[in-house]
Amino acid sequence: MKYFIQTHGHEYEVEITPDGITLNGQKVQMDWAPVGKTRHSLLVDHHSYEAVARESQTGYQIIIAGKPFSVEIEDERQRKLNRGRSQLLPTSGKLNVTAPIPGLIVKVLVDPGDEVVADQPLAILEAMKMENEIRAPRPGTVSEVHAVAGENINQGKPICTLE
Repeated sequence: MKYFIQTHGHEYEVEITPDGITLNGQKVQMDWAPVGKTRHSLLVDHHSYEAVARESQTGYQIIIAGKPFSVEIEDERQRKLNRGRSQLLPTSGKLNVTAPIPGLIVKVLVDPGDEVVADQPLAILEAMKMENEIRAPRPGTVSEVHAVAGENINQGKPICTLE
């Protein structure tokens, strides 16, 4: 599985296979183990690190060796979904945020009246045993929420409306 990691203006491609891990095409020896809810022990190319990771609105806040990193992570599937949404969108007026694929609404993360920023998660959609974040394609105010947790939703059905 490939992951695309963005931090400090750089993007890294990480691929995890049964044969090991590659970082931007270079094989890396790595192992990690959770030490608590947010702490992890990392072993990267025979160097040991302690990392603290917390989920944020746009990804993760990670501290390694006392240095903080804001990190956004996409897997291959999320990247395809996000790129599919990157078509030209109106910058003002009503915009329905729709389900890109059929699935189950696991959680709705916004309410009418909420102000959202571009790429902010709006809902969690489960499809083919994977959870996908449905993100705001632009900033705005949530004027309506059409979906509810536990609802099966078809592709193209509105989840919420932004203004």
